[in-house]
Amino acid sequence: MLLPDAIELLKTRRSVKPRTMAAPGPSPAELDTILTIGSRVPDHGKLTPWRFIVFEGDARQRAGEVIAQVFARKHPQASQADIDVEKQSLTEAPLVIGVVSFTRPHPKVPSWEQELSAGASAMNIVTAATALGYGACWLTGWFVYDRDVLDGLGLKANEKLIGLIHIGTPTKPNEDRPRPALSEIVTRF
Repeated sequence: MLLPDAIELLKTRRSVKPRTMAAPGPSPAELDTILTIGSRVPDHGKLTPWRFIVFEGDARQRAGEVIAQVFARKHPQASQADIDVEKQSLTEAPLVIGVVSFTRPHPKVPSWEQELSAGASAMNIVTAATALGYGACWLTGWFVYDRDVLDGLGLKANEKLIGLIHIGTPTKPNEDRPRPALSEIVTRF
């Protein structure tokens, strides 16, 4: 059964830069929908090797403080302007969802499959937000790989932050970027 609206959504989805997002963000019911869709991904072994951290309201600024403090400590020569940029890392969009990945030892499910499941979860979140009419952008940055930042955000030692998904209302039309031609990326065996 063909779902034309779903196919068109998947064909035209594109990332929206957080700096071009504004309020409102998703309502509580829409956020629940987005997170529910984020949890409906392939998960070999039913291990649920991911979880979500919601940053909204003041939590975005508090997370930015953690990022800025670590940045300032590791870059003592940094200017206050540079530190302030880091402090604003999660404040452009009204909602940011962190996707946390962790692996569990399993005889049939290697860790890379578990990490791919977390990646699928992040992509489902992006797609769900887009389907609801919001702009969404999956970003990383130096701080998602920094253990001090991860500890400050409450991640456990065995957890990774695979990305931060910024979600908000687009303030201008979004332009597409060049996409690869299928002839360049598809082979037949």
